[in-house]
Amino acid sequence: MTISEKVAYLKGLAEGLNLDTEKSKEGKLISVMIGILEEVGLSIEDLEENALALGEEIDVLSDDLADVESVVFEDEEDDEDEEDEDDYFEVECPNCEEPLIIDDEALAAGEIQCPNCETRFSLDLSDDTVEAEDEEDQ
Repeated sequence: MTISEKVAYLKGLAEGLNLDTEKSKEGKLISVMIGILEEVGLSIEDLEENALALGEEIDVLSDDLADVESVVFEDEEDDEDEEDEDDYFEVECPNCEEPLIIDDEALAAGEIQCPNCETRFSLDLSDDTVEAEDEEDQ
């Protein structure tokens, strides 16, 4: 039962009491209170309808925004993935066989030191692969 239906029921009960709304103070009071309840009920129903409409509009905007984000940030995510793939390399220490991740700076320097066993070794860039060469063997 909606608020308007409840107010209409209350109004029917008051009319069934045959209250004199013109001369009786109590009848006037009840009549005015029922009138106010009718207005409040209608206002609440309008607010509920507006809230539902706004919720639907927000859902549509949210979906549209998600589409825009996927288009805009998809390119950035692809770029980040490519940067991550290009910026780091993994090699194995020739002494302790510990996997090491090196970046472009270490690759450009051509020489790194294993943080595990502290062996210094150079990097061989032949055949487009990164291979570790132990400096002690050279």
